[in-house]
This record gives sequence, C-alpha cells and structure tokens, in this order.
Amino acid sequence: MMVYSLPTPFYIDRPINHELMKKTIIKGLQKLELAGVDFIAMPCNSVHIYFNELKESIGVPLLNIVEETIKQLPMRSQKVTIFSTSSTFESGIYEKGIINSGHEFVFKAQWQGKLNNLIQKIKLDKKNIDNVGIWNELIEDVKKEDIESIVIACTDLNAVLEKSHNKINIIDASKCLAESVICRYLELIK
Repeated sequence: MMVYSLPTPFYIDRPINHELMKKTIIKGLQKLELAGVDFIAMPCNSVHIYFNELKESIGVPLLNIVEETIKQLPMRSQKVTIFSTSSTFESGIYEKGIINSGHEFVFKAQWQGKLNNLIQKIKLDKKNIDNVGIWNELIEDVKKEDIESIVIACTDLNAVLEKSHNKINIIDASKCLAESVICRYLELIK
C-alpha cells in the first residue's frame, strides 16, 4: 500500500480554480500509476466532481468514494441528507447518487452555512469543544425533518463525529472508501 498526501489548491473560503485542481490531481494520480500501484482511492470527496476525467487520465482502476458510500445506504427507501463542503454539495454528486438509489434527498440551505462554519473551526482547532455543540445543533435540525440517515462527505467532520453520540444513522464516506480499499486489496492477494 502506498499513501500519497497530495497538496491541492483547495481553500474553504475561496472559489475553486477547477482547471488547476484537475491538473494537480491528474499529476498526482499519474505519479501513483508510475509507482506501480494496482488501484487508487482518493479520500477527498470534493475532487470526485472530476471523477470521469481523472479516471480517464490513468490506466489503473480508480475507486469512487460516492459510489462506495451509496452502496452503504439502507435498502429500504428513506430520507437522507449530506454533510459536506459547499463545493461537494453544489456539485450534486451525492444528491444524484442518493436519489438514483431510491431515497429521498432532503437538505436545508441554512445547514450549509453551519457546516462551513464548523469545517473552518475544525481546521483551526480540532479539539475545540464548541465544534461538538455546532455538530449537535445540526443533528437536531436534521431530526426535525425526519431524516433517517446522514452521509458524512467531508473528512474534516470526522473530528466531531468521533466525539458525538448520535441517535441517527451516520454513513461516513471516508470509512466506506477505506472498507472498499481493504476489500479490493484482499481480492488482489487471493
């Protein structure tokens, strides 16, 4: 297994330069391919908006965090929402996947402001107790809408996820991808 932490031109408080972002990621993926990897997984949800272009730029399989996460939604139809960065939310990649899998997607615009605030606070200080308070407030907002599952599509949110005691089904995209990586690896070594 090879881990490559690729610095990307992403800032929560600025618009994304999509061409520069794609170019940076493609260069990183190609380096991994040249290193001889059997497949690649990208734990960043936001960059999956370029998934098809990224996949076409390399000759090894590229796991899709959105597809791996959607597979973990309950079989029966239910209300589902997403907690992510604005760019991931606005791309619609999770909304489309949730709806196509037979679930109802629910999201309130004011939640994104709270999420952006929380993500910025986590980046500044993961251990700040106020972060858990913001998280709990978001969970209560979601429960008021009778939502049964939340897809966590931002790795920064794991900092509060581990410290909170939710009474709602949480589907952590990074965990879904990690499990898929393990399954894929085990298939390779058989």
